[in-house]
Parts: sequence; structure tokens; C-alpha cells
Amino acid sequence: MVMSRAREWVRYLFSHLSDIGLVLGTLLFAFSLTPSLLPRPLVAQGIVSGLSFTVGYALGVTSHWLWAYLHIPEPSPRLERHIKWVVASVCFIVAWFFLWQASEWQNSIRTLMEMAPANDTRPFSIALIALAVFSFAMLIAHLFKLTFRLLSRKMARFLTRRVSSLLGTMAAIALFWLVIEGVIFSLALKVADRSYQQVDELIQDDLSPPSDPMTPGSAESLVSWEALGSRGRRFVTQGPAGEEIGDFTGEEAPDPLRVYIGLNAAETPQARARLALEELKRVGGFERSVLLIATPTGRGWIDPAAQDTVEYLHRGDIATIAAQYSYLPSHLSLIAEGEYGVENARALFSTVYEYWASLPNDERPRLYLFGLSLGALNSDLSFDLYDIIEDPFHGALWSGPPYRSETWRSVTADRDIGTPAWLPTFRGGSVVRFMNQYQGLDAAESEWGDFRIAFLQYASDPITFFDPAAFWREPDWMREPRGPDVSSDLRWYPVVTMLQLLADLAAGQAPAGYGHEIAAEHYVDAWVALTEPEGWSDSDVARLREHFIQLREERQAK
Repeated sequence: MVMSRAREWVRYLFSHLSDIGLVLGTLLFAFSLTPSLLPRPLVAQGIVSGLSFTVGYALGVTSHWLWAYLHIPEPSPRLERHIKWVVASVCFIVAWFFLWQASEWQNSIRTLMEMAPANDTRPFSIALIALAVFSFAMLIAHLFKLTFRLLSRKMARFLTRRVSSLLGTMAAIALFWLVIEGVIFSLALKVADRSYQQVDELIQDDLSPPSDPMTPGSAESLVSWEALGSRGRRFVTQGPAGEEIGDFTGEEAPDPLRVYIGLNAAETPQARARLALEELKRVGGFERSVLLIATPTGRGWIDPAAQDTVEYLHRGDIATIAAQYSYLPSHLSLIAEGEYGVENARALFSTVYEYWASLPNDERPRLYLFGLSLGALNSDLSFDLYDIIEDPFHGALWSGPPYRSETWRSVTADRDIGTPAWLPTFRGGSVVRFMNQYQGLDAAESEWGDFRIAFLQYASDPITFFDPAAFWREPDWMREPRGPDVSSDLRWYPVVTMLQLLADLAAGQAPAGYGHEIAAEHYVDAWVALTEPEGWSDSDVARLREHFIQLREERQAK
């Protein structure tokens, strides 16, 4: 009895499936299994494949509706059933063939990035996850259809059938949008913000308030240990000490100075910026040779690979100042608190810059900016060129810049003819230069001026090279010649490529030196070219690179 009802239910579902929807859905499903920038985790691949099939199926259903609306003749019901079985069989074979190729395609990227190969159970798991995603989408579509019909029937009492159908569709769309964006999405962001705030306020068991009066969070500090936040406490206490730097360089070195202001330290961005400046003055930050304004990522994290390397290169004679602006990860912070991050970055820069600019030229440190990912975007927006043009700071290093970064976008778009989008040259490199893991900042033909901007990026980084326009056109960075760390099997497909890049952006995995994982040895090269620290020979720089590679390998082995 149960089996009989199950067969009837399967026949019912099969009879209501769209032939064209199956064809287009299977094509997009197959394309979604091809490689993109990064190896995709199993769940991410299943979701991308399910969404791709759903979009293709929706396009097929829409085209069939248009066919019927135009009263174009259709096959008889009996012939249509035969066609459907043939179509379903062919689609099954095509889907299964691409599923078996999926592991090989993913492994081609993993091999390129020196990662272990994926396991052999992916085809079955991907198919199940994709089916679950499609089923959920069909459920939402069914609920939408019921809502549309209900609203249309209500309106049909007062309006014509076509008008009531149109208004019913618009009302259903508005209702679903309000529920998803206004209720579910907003509630999820509030819950996430509160959760990350609670994590940020936790005091780590492995950390204690510093006894050194020159460290923020100490008894003498203007910033309490609690107000530093989770990221801030690690930042000010876990950097290299002067003794470690001295052991490496063979000469005495002071402790690098780090000032960090947590989001709870003051009520407004301006108040936090003033507090940060006073703390920086208290510890003697303006007496160092180099001053770095570091803009954190969404949760307040500053990449140790970038921070530690520049402190070694300047032998501890450097001070860094940073301020938190969010509890959320970068991708959530960009959605929920984008303008707030810019406001905080501008407040800190303007406050520090105004004081720095008031000092005599021969008595102030060289001033640089740094930001990774969302930090790069907000650091880029922290100043107006016309405000600093009379007395410019010395330079900026922006690594893994997001695709929305204004300077990066404009410079890449106006790059010198013949240079690739993934490693452009802009006006000979006299002001702005680009580097990756294969080519440094010194490759430019023109002489680098006193004001310098450097971008450190990898061609396989989806944070940098995601482009919403990939929905309908091929991005420039996909054209030949491609970056050495990008798979030769990567192809552009409408709709699908954008979904793949979204999956890479949200869940892509890569080792240091690929994707969005900037390696310390590449930071070494970037800082050397940008800041030109004194007393470093080529062999010394090579030894420093090896030092940080060894440190990374030791951490990974634990």
C-alpha cells in the first residue's frame, strides 16, 4: 500500500516537471561542477549545484509559460510523456557524467595549490545536497504560488482578472521580500551581532593583563583591558618582542608599540579616535621612526603575517595604531555596517593625521596605512586625496582588496594597455603598484615617487575578483593570459560563474599564498619595497622569509 502510494506520488511529481526546465537545469547543474578560483567544500558545491539547477529550471518554466502564452502549438499529451522520459534519461546521464568529473576538476585546483586531493564520495553527496536545495526552492515557489492565488482571488472581487493577477503577483513579491529581508535577515544579523559581541567581550583564559605600562590594557593605560575586546587583547600582547627581533637581527631592538581601541572603549568613532591618539602619545608612538595606521577586518582582526613582518623589518622601531568598528565577520559587516566601518576609519585617520601633520617634518615618523580585505576597503576610504595632497603621508599597503574598493577598481580599469587585470600596471607604476606571489613591486619601469600605494593580491582571490557582472558577462581577469594560480579548466558560464564565485567568497579554501590567504613571505617583499627599511641585504630578506615560513609550518604541525 505504501509503495503504491509512493509510486503514484513519484508519477505525479514527474508528470508536473517541465521538460525545458529539466534541460536548462541540468546544463547549469553540469556547468556548476566545473572549477572556479578555489577548491569548494562539499556542502558549498552542493548548494551551488542546487541553486544552478533551480535557476535553470526556473528559466525553463518561464520559457514554457511564454510559449503557451503565445499560443504556439505543443506536442500531444502522449508524445509529451515520451519526450519527457527521453529528456529525463539524457539529463540523468549528463548529470552523472559531470558528477564523476567533479572530483577531478576540484583536485586540479588542489594540486595547483599543493593541497591534498578530495575524497571519492563527492558525487553522491553533491547530488543529495543539490536535490535538497532544489526541493526547498520548489517548496518556496509553491508557497509563493498559493500566496499569489489567494491575493489575486481577493482582488478579483473588485478588479478585472488580469489586473488582479498583476497586483497579486506584485503583492506576493513584496510580502515575501518583507518577510525575508525585513524579518528573517534582520533578525539573523541582530542575533549574529549579539553573539559576536559576547564572544568579543570574553576574557581569554590564556591571556593576562600586561604589566608593562607601555602596553594598552595595563594599569597605567588609558584603555582598560576589558575595553580592548577579544581581538585587541591578542593584538597588543602577542606580537614579537624586541628581544625576539634582536635575536634574529643580531642587534638590540626595542619592543614594537601597538595601540588598539575596542568598540566598547567609547561611544562614538570620534571619541574612540581621540582616545587612541592620546594612548599613542602616552606610549611614545610619535617618537618611533615609522607609524602605521592599521585598519582591521570586520571583527577587528589584524593579520599577524602583515604586522609581525613589518615590525621585524624596522627592528622594532615602529608604532601601530588601530581601532575596531564591528563585531561581525567582514562579509556580514560589509552588508550590515558598511558605512559605520568607513566612518570609524575616517575618524581615526583624520585624528592621527592632523596631529602628525602638526609636527616638524624632521621630528615625526614616516606614516603608512595598512588594511587587509574589508580593512583595505575602509583604509582606502579613510582619507580624501585633496585633504592630504599638500602634506601627504608616505604610503599604503592594501592586501586582498575587495572588488568594491574604489581606488583598486578605477586603477585596474584604467591599467596600461597589454597588462592583465589580475596584475595590472598603472601609468608605469610611478604611484600605484601591484604585486602577487610571483612578481614583486620592483618590477615597474617608472621610478616610484615619495607617495606610494601598493596592492598585494593573488589572481585566485575571490574577495578581490568577485564581480556581480559575471552574471551576464565574462570578467576581464578570466581572459588570457591567466594568473598562474588559476585553473586552466575554468570557463565562464552565465549565472553559474557568479554563483561559483559567491561560493568561493563565502566558503572557498586555500593555503597560505593562494586565494585570500596572504603569506608572510609575500608581506616581507611588499614591506621592503614600500618602506625601504635600512640595513637589509638581499640575503637578510631571504632569511627573514624563511623564518616566517618556518613559523607557519610549525603552527600548522601543532
